[in-house]
Amino acid sequence: MKRKVLATFLTACMAVGMLAGCGGSNSGSTSEGGAAKEEGSADASEEGGEAEADVNEDGTVNNPEAVKVDENKLVFWSLFSGGDGEFMDKIIEEYNSGDPAKQVQSIMLVWGDYYTKLQTAVAAGKGPDIGVSHASKLPELVDQGVVEPIDGYLEELGVDLSTMYSENSLESVTFDGEIYAVPLDTHAEILYYNTDILKEAGVELNAEGKLDIGSWDEFKAMLDKCKAVMGDGESVISLPNNGDDPYRIWWATYFQMGGTPLVNEDGTEVTMDKDIAVKAAEFVKSLYDDGYIAAGIDDHQKFFQSGKSAFFFGGTWATGAFEKTENLNFVAQPWPNLFGNDSCWADSHTLILPVNPDRSEEETKAAVEFMVGASNEGGLTWAGSGQIPSSNAVRESQEYLDMPYRSGYAAALETAVLPSKNPNFYAMKAGMIESLDTLWTGTADAAASIDTLYGELESNLQ
Repeated sequence: MKRKVLATFLTACMAVGMLAGCGGSNSGSTSEGGAAKEEGSADASEEGGEAEADVNEDGTVNNPEAVKVDENKLVFWSLFSGGDGEFMDKIIEEYNSGDPAKQVQSIMLVWGDYYTKLQTAVAAGKGPDIGVSHASKLPELVDQGVVEPIDGYLEELGVDLSTMYSENSLESVTFDGEIYAVPLDTHAEILYYNTDILKEAGVELNAEGKLDIGSWDEFKAMLDKCKAVMGDGESVISLPNNGDDPYRIWWATYFQMGGTPLVNEDGTEVTMDKDIAVKAAEFVKSLYDDGYIAAGIDDHQKFFQSGKSAFFFGGTWATGAFEKTENLNFVAQPWPNLFGNDSCWADSHTLILPVNPDRSEEETKAAVEFMVGASNEGGLTWAGSGQIPSSNAVRESQEYLDMPYRSGYAAALETAVLPSKNPNFYAMKAGMIESLDTLWTGTADAAASIDTLYGELESNLQ
């Protein structure tokens, strides 16, 4: 794969203002690996003084390069701020207590700004020692030269990833025969429900304590029963009306309805079935129009946690947070088969080695050692967050199999439809979300929204 120099990217960022983070925003709805949070009220340093990290209420930082770091530790930039951050912190704490070659210091960035700040920092020669990338973003980072391959360091450490991960997981991080990341997890959009509300509504669970859902009609009947008992300020389904999450429901619906891949494998042609795309969009819009989703839900994870919703459409990363929520009785299971198959949305987190000219060979080897350890020795701890660990050994362990819910929705590994390895996918995704938002918010109909979405795909072909 051709590696592009980052000079073009850096020039573009400078054009819109480096202080603005190249246009990054930390508002919006829940995204992979965490909910985007509003900034806290931390004040910037006085003019002429040293820049401050500007820490938000949730512990994320807006200026990671200003964080005081321990020169004896490897710096790890994390994007886990949606309830899973504490689990990664625990992994790092456990790793550091084991007397490794180099300890690790974590800095948690605002999710909405993460990739912009990572790419900009690397372009300026100030990247972190270790980072995170979604598998769907990794092709772009590899193409831009933001990350470096780790094969040589794995060989020095005597690590053979092919014995530790599935072929699909390893393929997702391999480009032109070189490995660029260590797989960490798969995180899917799944179904959660409040068992207290379902009991009140007369919705029965099966002998295993789960819902039997074999079609949209069956699920609609359950929604209608719950709707009859919901009060003011409550919602049958907890879902925002913009952003990533309704897009993920559209994605699952499109493929369950028999939709073809959105673009071909080499990213040169749009292959989306527009008729099915419109039909899937109309279905998601009907959830709003038929009163199953209340208006004005911003943080839909917190809304469900508050006990005000019967159902929550969200990512696996919410499981660990829900388990710690007092008086929240819930069940989590795979995304239901509503239209003929079990397709669902999913992505994966990977641990990456950002390009950093100041990192020594010894430090680089230590960074790769941490990446492998965090995914494997730390995999069971990571499973506590709700994510499906990539490590075969962790998923096959009795400890994992005994964890509530996890092994049940691990089936998403087989049924999820992941994006193709396309360096333009994130640009495509942003355009798709913006196009669909016009439908959810009522400013366009389904046909017009999908026409725009189709055009976004076309404009970002290879």
